[in-house]
Amino acid sequence: MLSRRLLAHVLAWVCGLTLATTNTWAADKRVDVARLGDTAVSLTEFFAVLEDPGQTLSLADVQSPEIAARFTTGQAAAWSLKFGVTSSAYWLRLNLDNATAEPVRTMLEFSYPRLASSIQFFQPDGGGGYSRVDTGYLMPFAQRPYKHRFYVFPVSVPAHTQQVLYLRLQSTVNLEIPAQLWEREAFHRHERADYMGQAAYFGMVLIMLLFNLLLYFGLRDANYLWYVAFGISAAFSIAADNGLAIEYVWGNAPVWTQMASSVGYSVSLAIGGLFLRRMVGTRTLVPGLDKVLLLAVALHLVLPIGVAVSYVHFIKPLLLAGGVTSLLFLAVGLVCAFKRNRSAMFFVAAFGVMALGSASTSLRALGVLPPTLFSTHGIQIGSALEMLLLAFALADRYNVIRMEKAQAQFAALQAQTQLVENLQSSERLLESRVAQRTDELEVLNAKLQALSTTDALTGLANRRQFDEVLHSEWRRAVRGGQALSIGFIDVDWFKSYNDHYGHQAGDACLRQVADVLASTICRSGDLVARYGGEEFVFVAPLTDGIHALAMARKACEALQALTIPHAKSEFACVTASIGVATVVPSKDQTPDMLVKAADQALYHAKKEGRNRVSLSA
Repeated sequence: MLSRRLLAHVLAWVCGLTLATTNTWAADKRVDVARLGDTAVSLTEFFAVLEDPGQTLSLADVQSPEIAARFTTGQAAAWSLKFGVTSSAYWLRLNLDNATAEPVRTMLEFSYPRLASSIQFFQPDGGGGYSRVDTGYLMPFAQRPYKHRFYVFPVSVPAHTQQVLYLRLQSTVNLEIPAQLWEREAFHRHERADYMGQAAYFGMVLIMLLFNLLLYFGLRDANYLWYVAFGISAAFSIAADNGLAIEYVWGNAPVWTQMASSVGYSVSLAIGGLFLRRMVGTRTLVPGLDKVLLLAVALHLVLPIGVAVSYVHFIKPLLLAGGVTSLLFLAVGLVCAFKRNRSAMFFVAAFGVMALGSASTSLRALGVLPPTLFSTHGIQIGSALEMLLLAFALADRYNVIRMEKAQAQFAALQAQTQLVENLQSSERLLESRVAQRTDELEVLNAKLQALSTTDALTGLANRRQFDEVLHSEWRRAVRGGQALSIGFIDVDWFKSYNDHYGHQAGDACLRQVADVLASTICRSGDLVARYGGEEFVFVAPLTDGIHALAMARKACEALQALTIPHAKSEFACVTASIGVATVVPSKDQTPDMLVKAADQALYHAKKEGRNRVSLSA
């Protein structure tokens, strides 16, 4: 007898586990890998997300029914998931579906070089378990499953299967997750184009630096040497920021990745400030601004030391200082340009585009701006234009006497045009951000509305939604002269169940009862809600007493058939009593009368021995 009871307990637990897991994953939006084409599929809306504030959950934990049910789905379609600067770890669950007769090979790409300091990727190993890959920007490049400047995971989905992938991500800086799924050959084509673009950029930088280095040796003008030093530091920072440096330079020392780009940009600004002073002659032209410029240069030589000591505490001040310094450079350049300094005019145009690109990238790193082509690659676009413009400025030194007046007027016009373009760009950016925030608020309002009408424990409608639906259906029944039925459900001896098994088991029991009611009372227009505690209620429009009684009896039988053990019950399992009331309402009646009648019928059912249904007279 003991063995049979133990077997029954195990079977019930397994069934409950299977049902909970099925219901959890059923809410996930699946990716049909057989329909991948030549372009990537953004995965933001397909992820189920779970926050782990304590950073303690394992794969087994997040697969358990209780925690798996806490994953949130329904992410808005966007370029990336954004969690801001957070100390929490985040788990992502992704469902892949291959209904074809052939396996499908895909590539999962996270197109952000500094995605997370710790990335754990879990994929089914074909033997019923999961294989694990550990990587991240603080880990050696050799640990990456696919050698790429971004984080790429090859995924093969066998024929006629569904795969569930898990990822755990944790970051010491802004956590932003731009995830895309590619068909493998399409990804390789995209990869080749991407690396060709990077090669074109760094090739152009190398040519410009070599050209100006040769000019330095030919003319012995230190401005060209400062320009070369600035270009080298900027190119170094960009290579660190876009993932190329860790791939080709310091693959076994990934700690450089965390600091190299920010420190490199800071050093670039320091060198740029010294280059500006020498090229424009601020010491004599604007002595007051020259002192501020020297202070900014000193700041950008000191802040990298702070970053090396404590990255978390100094990275934001360094990024903010970079934006302020860029504006300072532009202000100094503009003042000198209005003083008819030809070099300053070129400098304003050059550092204007560079500062705009740097500011957009810094704000994206802080989570202020969304990731776009310009905010993601703003440094490279700005630096390319800056190098070209500065090269023109240096070349113009050959003709400074003959073209001074005409060039000054042209540069002033260019500066005004640049200011207008900057203002127009800022206005468009502001409009875009306002529209984005409006969309986000609408999504949040929808979520809040759903939460306000849903019971958190069972997922059914709550008391508030029940009251609203009952009054709505009551008015409809009055207008149409139609029958309206409700049923009150009470779990038998539930207090004894809680006392004997504990409140966690009681919560699990209520969720199972809710699943039974939702599956048996499921006609279009019917509503099942949690009324409070162990009490549930259903509303059945256009239903007379006989049919409502049949619905209630079916729910009772389905619950008893689950045989959820209940040592304190006369039936040895969890059962319920249901009171049903039906009325064709008139205008002089109220819904409260129907509720009271159903409650009296429930009382009669419990008085008659429980585990039964009763129809109000």
